[in-house]
Amino acid sequence: MIHSRGPTRRFERINFLSSGTPEAEDSRARLVGRYGDVHSDEAEVVVALGGDGLMLQTLHKFMGRNVPIYGMNRGSVGFLMNEFRETGLRKRLSSAHSSIVHPLLMEAETVNGPKTQARAINEVSLLRQSAQAAKLRVRVDGHVRLEELMADGVLIATPAGSTAYNLSANGPILPLDAPLMALTPISAFRPRRWRGALLSDKAEVVLEILEADKRPVAATADHFEFRDVLRVRVTTDRSTGMEILHDPGHSMEERILREQFRH
Repeated sequence: MIHSRGPTRRFERINFLSSGTPEAEDSRARLVGRYGDVHSDEAEVVVALGGDGLMLQTLHKFMGRNVPIYGMNRGSVGFLMNEFRETGLRKRLSSAHSSIVHPLLMEAETVNGPKTQARAINEVSLLRQSAQAAKLRVRVDGHVRLEELMADGVLIATPAGSTAYNLSANGPILPLDAPLMALTPISAFRPRRWRGALLSDKAEVVLEILEADKRPVAATADHFEFRDVLRVRVTTDRSTGMEILHDPGHSMEERILREQFRH
């Protein structure tokens, strides 16, 4: 992810999206009445009203469209969102700071199907499907780094996703502009003391499922899930960029930095 302030811009044509909750729907109706609303194909900016789940869905929906996304929190946590205010929206949009997100590209080979692809803004995760722990081999840039990892699973997180599932699995918080990915085990049994690794965002990570018939594994890229995988390849997709807008002083870079000093 690359963070930049960029020049001041004016956004006149706004498309409002809602998570569908009563609070978000009410907020959308009031904002549309005040600022108008255009179809997403005509929008200069999209304003998403909800929580982090809606923000991820919106980023996926507009991936490759070159339309900035500005979120206002009408959900619970709202780590990716700005504070909700009905007034002064166009001024907030014009002075907002910009973060460019490059997703992970996951290529998964399954037992019964062809290779499939999906992109992840937060993380790619592999999780056991049964009572048996997953057994995985980890390759980085063609070299075997772990011959056998027995765990509930493993995940690869972007800097933007490092404060989500990755943090819950005791993975490291990554500064927003760090050219890194976090490789984090989930409840590792062997090697028990392995806590993961920090990898270059230029690295190619290949995860091979061992004993797949006995120890089935599912692979997930954000909310896209593929079951009974045999092999998963993960790289950073630098050809795809999505722009998130945040109010000055409340950028994702600042939020991630504050998160590192919470106690």
